Amino acid sequence: MNKWIIAITVMLPTLIEIIDMSVVNVSLDHIRGSLSAGIDESTWSITMYLVSNAIVIPITGWLSRFFGRKRYLNFSIALFTASSLMCGLAWNIQSLIVFRVFQGIGGGALQPISQSILLETFPPRQHGVAMAFFGTGIMFGPIIGPMLGGWITDNWSWHWIFFINIPIGIISMIMTTIVIRDPQYMKKVKMKMDYWGLILIALGLGCLQILLDQGQREDWFSSPMITWLAIISAVSLLLFPLVEFRAREPVINLKVFRSIPFSTGNLIMFFAFFNLFGSIVLLPIYLQTLMGYTATLAGLVLGPGGFASILALTIAGRLVTRVNPKGLLTFGLVTCAFSTYLMSQFSLTADFATVMWPRIVLGLGMGFIFIPLTNLTLSAIRKEEMGNATALFNLIRNLGGSFGVAFVSTVLARKAQLHQSELVSRLTPFDIPYQMAVEKLKAFLHYRGFADALSGAGADGAIYKDLVRQATMISFNDTFLLLSLMLVVTIPLVFLLRRPDHKEPVGPVH
Repeated sequence: MNKWIIAITVMLPTLIEIIDMSVVNVSLDHIRGSLSAGIDESTWSITMYLVSNAIVIPITGWLSRFFGRKRYLNFSIALFTASSLMCGLAWNIQSLIVFRVFQGIGGGALQPISQSILLETFPPRQHGVAMAFFGTGIMFGPIIGPMLGGWITDNWSWHWIFFINIPIGIISMIMTTIVIRDPQYMKKVKMKMDYWGLILIALGLGCLQILLDQGQREDWFSSPMITWLAIISAVSLLLFPLVEFRAREPVINLKVFRSIPFSTGNLIMFFAFFNLFGSIVLLPIYLQTLMGYTATLAGLVLGPGGFASILALTIAGRLVTRVNPKGLLTFGLVTCAFSTYLMSQFSLTADFATVMWPRIVLGLGMGFIFIPLTNLTLSAIRKEEMGNATALFNLIRNLGGSFGVAFVSTVLARKAQLHQSELVSRLTPFDIPYQMAVEKLKAFLHYRGFADALSGAGADGAIYKDLVRQATMISFNDTFLLLSLMLVVTIPLVFLLRRPDHKEPVGPVH
């Protein structure tokens, strides 16, 4: 079978799954109004999708062996498609949350299975091209998702962000049935169920994902719920390796981490997506809350970065087997760190081009990170282990994004409070510039017809409003700078990676 037909077959459902991770965000207000739900209730439809997704991703390799990869892939596409239909037909917020859980269970397997099939189908010398194709969906999905979701919701209704998955899902199942063939080592294997491993990984990752998603909203450890989630997650994830190393047929084969390139590559990937998701969450908030951009204009700032990623992925895919991929990876890390440094220089007077170009630079950098890093990380993995390895690789990537979003949300809020307190302390009756500003504003308001008492209060209110904007702007600068510094720290890790020789991988020691 032609390798490009196989590539299109596995990437089609993967792309709609990636889009679905972000498409609901922009439709949340419409969903909330239609289903008569509160803000906190409606956000659970996003959280529970991410939770079920995070639980399924790392055990995809084990499930593929347990059921047979092709059978499990078709089941996942069918479950994702059916639950998309039920999400669109949801009659209240509770039913939507339940169906989103099933949608996440179906969608969780699609990314790691697609990546492992691509790496098996394409010869090692063409892995760069294969990962360029895969990376296009990974990078472009989060960009096109909000734009597509907003357009569908505004022109049709929020139900259609789910219904649009149905024909694509049906086509994917037909193509998978016809095109995909399981190699001998991925056919169904009779295995003993690892109950304790499944329970611990579900508890650990499920509680961790809820903690990261709801932590800032609940004020972190001042909330008993967040505290208990943290305890359960920590205990489960600490016990999990102890159980798995003793299991005869573990649900996740952690021995793959004995490979230094694999472990190092996962660590770099974590911080790369920590930076990416943190910055693309901060950027639209800055544009809409401080700069007065509409959602459409904010999307226009983010959009070119997605196209820049596709361009960089295409170039990196061709270069990765011709030059040392460690050089390409270093260039990508430096470029991403530089882009977030540029974002830390934003101000309240920045124009459209000033805020758009750093996002384009970030997109270029991520394109030069994803392909060489995937190549360097998975080059030492045997085909028999590829399903397990890609599952872990995708889990670490998603966790990096979740930690990044939680980190920037918390730092932004805390820094804004800190800078506001510092700036307020300087506004005293003994500060001459402050006195002059108050008198000028009082005179202006008095001229506009305000009474003396009201003009004094109005002047103080206007100055305080500007102070809050300045404090928030400084907090954005601080947060972007932290993201940049954290990525710079990962650059020396590149030296621990080994350049692949593009022969058949021999795999880690077991």
